Amino acid sequence: MPAAPFSWIQPHPHGIHVVPADAWVDPSRPVDTALVTHGHADHARGGHGTTYATPETLAIMELRYRTGAEDDAGEIPHQAEPVRYGETVRLKGGVDVTYIPAGHVLGSAQILLEHAGERIVVTGDYKRRPDPTCPPFEVTPCDIFITEATFGLPVFTHPPIAGEMAKLTERLAAHPDSCVLVGAYALGKAQRVIAELRAAGHTDPIYLHGAMEKMCRLYEEHGVDLGELRLVSDHDKEDMRGHIVVCPPSALNDRWSRRLPDPITAMASGWMRVRQRARQRNVELPLIISDHADWGELTDTIREVDPQETWITHGREEALLRWCQLHQRPARALALVGYEDEDD
Repeated sequence: MPAAPFSWIQPHPHGIHVVPADAWVDPSRPVDTALVTHGHADHARGGHGTTYATPETLAIMELRYRTGAEDDAGEIPHQAEPVRYGETVRLKGGVDVTYIPAGHVLGSAQILLEHAGERIVVTGDYKRRPDPTCPPFEVTPCDIFITEATFGLPVFTHPPIAGEMAKLTERLAAHPDSCVLVGAYALGKAQRVIAELRAAGHTDPIYLHGAMEKMCRLYEEHGVDLGELRLVSDHDKEDMRGHIVVCPPSALNDRWSRRLPDPITAMASGWMRVRQRARQRNVELPLIISDHADWGELTDTIREVDPQETWITHGREEALLRWCQLHQRPARALALVGYEDEDD
C-alpha cells in the first residue's frame, strides 16, 4: 500500500524530520544528520554527527560553535558536508536535497527536499530585498512551502534601506564631534550595514567592537568587500570623532561605550518599527533594517511559489495563517521551539 502524500516529512517541536533519510532540518538539539539553512544560533548548533550546509554556513558554524574542534582523543567527531547553491545531493531513502539562496545572510539557503515525486521547500529565514553580502532569494515552485513568519503582521513594512542609510550618514554629518554607535547583530546585520554604507559612498574607516572582528574577516574571506575596518580597542577617543562605530546590541549601553566620543546610539533592526522597543534600548536613532521578509514579501512569496499547502513557523504564525485561509490557500502553523526573534 503506498504511503500517504507527504508522510515522509514530519514537524516536531525540535525540528523537521525527513523520515526516509533520518535527517533533521535546523534541529534545536544534537542529531546524527542535520540539514542546516544558515548560521544563526537558533538554526545552527554544534553536536551533530553530520551537518549538510553551504560552505559559507559551515565556515560560520566552525567559527561560532567550533564544530571542527578535536575531542579529548584528538578526533573531530563532526562530519561537515558542504553543499553549494544549486547542487543536489542524495541522502539515504531516496531523498534529494538541493540548497537554494535565501537572501538572509552569508551562506543562507532554502532547502528543497524531493522524494516520491513530491517537492518540499524549507525556507529557513529569508528576505526579498537586495543585499550586497549574499545572493538573492530564488523563488522555487514546490508542493509544500515551509516559511518563516518573523514579521508576519501587516504593520511590518520595511522601508527602502537607502533612506535608513541616509538617516545614519546625515546624523553623523550633523554631529562631527560625536560618533554614531550602531547596534547590529554580529552575524549578517553588521556586515550588511557596513556594505550598504560603502555602496552609498561612505569610504571613511568604520570602527568595530572586538566581538565583530572575526565575523567581518570571514565575510571578507568569502568575497564581501567591507572597506577599511578598525578596532575600537586600537584607537583613542579623538580618532573616532565623526565616525561610525558598529557593536553588538548588548554593548550599546554597556560600560564599553564610555570610551567613545559622545556617541549617538542607533540600532539596525526590523523591530525598530516598534517605538517601544527603541525606547526600551534607549536608542536615539532607530534604523529599520531587517534581514527577514516583511508582511508584503511573505504574502507575495506564497503567491509566487503557489504551493499546494503552506506550513508557517517561528514568528507571527496566526496572522499569516489567517491570510492564507482568506485567500483559499491551505495552511497550517508548526509549533517549533527554540526559534528566537534575535536582534534582527
